[in-house]
Amino acid sequence: MAQERPAQEFRLGRIRAAVWLNQNGQGDAWYSVTVTRSYKDGDEWKDTTSYRRDDLPLVAKAADLAFAWIWNQTGNSRPKSAPTETANI
Repeated sequence: MAQERPAQEFRLGRIRAAVWLNQNGQGDAWYSVTVTRSYKDGDEWKDTTSYRRDDLPLVAKAADLAFAWIWNQTGNSRPKSAPTETANI
């Protein structure tokens, strides 16, 4: 079952790591993470999964924050229902 909003997200400037809670019909649950970079194309904001050299430290930090959050939720076990929160750094 897909969520409309991430269970948690971390923003570091234009880098965003979104943590998604996933579940299947058998009751199994797990988290996945998407990392995107926002950019402006004319007047419109868009997202990409392509990163510039200077984005990479922020991508690594956002992934580390997502990992730590998932670890705290699960303790390396099956995830439970997670609240939706946003962490802006």
